[in-house]
Amino acid sequence: MEKDVTGQGSVVATCVSTKKGTRKKPVEALRLRVGLGIEGDAHAGRWHRQVSLLPDEAVDTMRERGLELNAGDFAENILVRGMDLKGLPVGTTLDAGSARLVVTQIGKTCHNDCEIRRITGMCVMPTEGIFCVVVRDGEVRAGDVVRVVPQQEA
Repeated sequence: MEKDVTGQGSVVATCVSTKKGTRKKPVEALRLRVGLGIEGDAHAGRWHRQVSLLPDEAVDTMRERGLELNAGDFAENILVRGMDLKGLPVGTTLDAGSARLVVTQIGKTCHNDCEIRRITGMCVMPTEGIFCVVVRDGEVRAGDVVRVVPQQEA
């Protein structure tokens, strides 16, 4: 599937973990809260990386290397297909399911003791992932739309 230039994709999976630096496990839905992030996730709290999103196409490139990978293996909260996430500027507003997010960071520095990097030899989250804060409570589940909110609606 080609990336949508209009700024819309679909949620492939939603994932959480109770410990930072580990794979996340798929869950039926994420409950997002302003000032917290995702209920029950290790990265919840008052900081700029409450929610992580990763394009499923980036995971596909790792699968092409012969790796068997599942949703959450790169510690992403929301796996998205059909959207150029890393091309979004910081400050972009997104609707994901019934929640609203604002992009705060593109990519990150991967720490060397990361479980994902040890297992796969590399991690796509540092180059392909984005991070957001929650600005409207809501839920996100597989099949939901993720879309860029036009400035006049934000």
